[in-house]
Amino acid sequence: MITRADVEAATRRIAGRVRRTPVAEVDPGAFAPAGRVWLKLEFLQHSGSFKARGAFNRILAAAETGELPAEGVIAASGGNAGLAVAYAAKSLDIPAEVYVPTTAPLVKVTKLGALGATVVQHGTEYAEAYEAASKRAADTGALFCHAYDQPEICAGQSSVALELLEQLGHVDTVVLAVGGGGLMAGVATAVQGQARVVGVEPETIPTLRGALLAGHPVDIEVSGIAADSLGARRIGTIAYEVAIRTGVRSVLVTDDAIVAARRWLWDHYRIVVEHGTAAALAAVRSGAYHPSAGERLAILLCGANTDPTDLVH
Repeated sequence: MITRADVEAATRRIAGRVRRTPVAEVDPGAFAPAGRVWLKLEFLQHSGSFKARGAFNRILAAAETGELPAEGVIAASGGNAGLAVAYAAKSLDIPAEVYVPTTAPLVKVTKLGALGATVVQHGTEYAEAYEAASKRAADTGALFCHAYDQPEICAGQSSVALELLEQLGHVDTVVLAVGGGGLMAGVATAVQGQARVVGVEPETIPTLRGALLAGHPVDIEVSGIAADSLGARRIGTIAYEVAIRTGVRSVLVTDDAIVAARRWLWDHYRIVVEHGTAAALAAVRSGAYHPSAGERLAILLCGANTDPTDLVH
């Protein structure tokens, strides 16, 4: 579990290490009947996604307590978490080893190498890469950085929500994509009592919905266009506990809605994001989430590590 105190400690710890990403207001009336709608441009974060926040917090917290080994850090990732860990490790001058599935997009694998990480491709899903990375960390003694289910990781991600509230003063709802749930856990903890959180999932990867229906995290099949970034096989334990405690709502979107939302961002704002990120916008554009009249809405665009060639004719 993570608390408000964890959120505040993480925000102080990573200050100066991460970017304060901007917000952009959507054209009035674009998502009626909602009132004002903003896009939080977190894809402008170091390493191309929000995950740099959690990676820095995990590593710096370990350094504070003397638990950061000379062997460095190990992570498993569909791409973004690995990029974040590699970036943070390079910034802190420590070695990093990242395990990714063989299905990870080439753009992410190439960037990992450019950041100086040792890259190991294993399995076809995140879960298989995770198992191999966990064993490697146990064998070497390196610090394992989970993609989404560690307190320091979730608390680090929460800093984006405090930043958002400072920028906008007040929002009614934060809409964000859910895979393993680390971002959702951090944001929901940070805004508890101030705003609601809507977690958006592809119909083909309903980790949060499956857990809410079962009453506990469960394994699901992973498929669909957003599997490279939202491809966790189950929601994290921390994320599930936070969702129950704070009342996070789950909505599902189709792959077609995700593709259309990603295209809309490019056509209207020249914003390029990955498909998993576009899921958050897809919920509002497709009607999967119906804002109330006058609702102040923030849509968190969390990552842009994607091949943009399919957006440009």
